[in-house]
Amino acid sequence: MEAYLGEHDLAAHSSKGLTPRTRILFGPPGHAYVYLIYGIYWCMNIVTEREGNGCAVLLRAVEPLQDVAGRTSGPGLLCRAMGIDGKLNGHDLESADFFVAARPAGAPLQVVARPRIGVAYSGVWAERPLRYYLAGNPFVSKQ
Repeated sequence: MEAYLGEHDLAAHSSKGLTPRTRILFGPPGHAYVYLIYGIYWCMNIVTEREGNGCAVLLRAVEPLQDVAGRTSGPGLLCRAMGIDGKLNGHDLESADFFVAARPAGAPLQVVARPRIGVAYSGVWAERPLRYYLAGNPFVSKQ
């Protein structure tokens, strides 16, 4: 996942302010912000901060546990494999039909922090270690 830290983060969609496209980002936490890139790939973020902050995390990859057909190591691939598209924009991720579940208890995880991918245009924001993934996980996109 990659963190996007609101209007001051030049890589964040919210850096353009409140627009029809970004209104979900400025809404309550726990909702999906789903958008199309390059006119063909859906990407999904989860709004993370209180209303008005415009913060979210981009889901870059998931390790499928069940009922997922296709590759999930990349934001567009993840959305395709899980059937995520614009219809889920604004969806409450605590709902019964599409939600984020807690991780089962187990061994501690080793989280790696690196710079985000594909945001060179954002100046110093491109160098910040705001991309997080599990060390050694085979489903990580572009290690």
